[in-house]
Amino acid sequence: MLNRRRIRGAVAVGLSAVAVLALASCDSESGKDASPQSQGSTGPAVVAPGKPGEPAKRISPAEASKLLPDDKPNAADFGYAQMMIVHHRQALTMTALVPDRAGSAQITKLADRISAAQKPEIGALEGWLKSNGGPREQSGSDHRTMPGMATEAQLAQLRAAKGKAFDELFLKLMITHHGGAVTMAAEVLGNGNNVLVEEMANDVIAQQTAEINRMQGM
Repeated sequence: MLNRRRIRGAVAVGLSAVAVLALASCDSESGKDASPQSQGSTGPAVVAPGKPGEPAKRISPAEASKLLPDDKPNAADFGYAQMMIVHHRQALTMTALVPDRAGSAQITKLADRISAAQKPEIGALEGWLKSNGGPREQSGSDHRTMPGMATEAQLAQLRAAKGKAFDELFLKLMITHHGGAVTMAAEVLGNGNNVLVEEMANDVIAQQTAEINRMQGM
């Protein structure tokens, strides 16, 4: 999926570059002010690179836009955004327990970093959903079965713990929770279609993998 995103970017950059070169060349021809025209178009033509061994061809801007890969959100994109909001909210539920229960300043700092990262991510996911028509009904989905989610019994145990016992259980649950988020992000990279969702998923993988490594060393 990372390769697909790079291909999208390469196509966009390539078409933009050849368009600029075509227009610049056109403007410099013997003082002429005319621009190259594609068949059936009244605007400047875009020079699109041909396949290996084939010459480039001039096409209209509208035709050029059709060459860009379609990144319209699919069911996987919507499912990821909706589930990750719920997933992140549980992480915030756990970090909210830290100030009154943690025995280590390291745990307090860790919880602060997690909260500072995931609150804006929830906002970004909610904004993406709003921009794309809002949440979609998900058939057969159960947020309680998402990877890494703590059970109600585990959350109750965490609420009842204090000091070192809390710290150890918090790290155990949060490592599992982060691992679940990484799994979900990797799945949408394989099944989703939207570039913005891919970017958010890659951020989750990078940030939460680093935090898992940090927590495992605590």
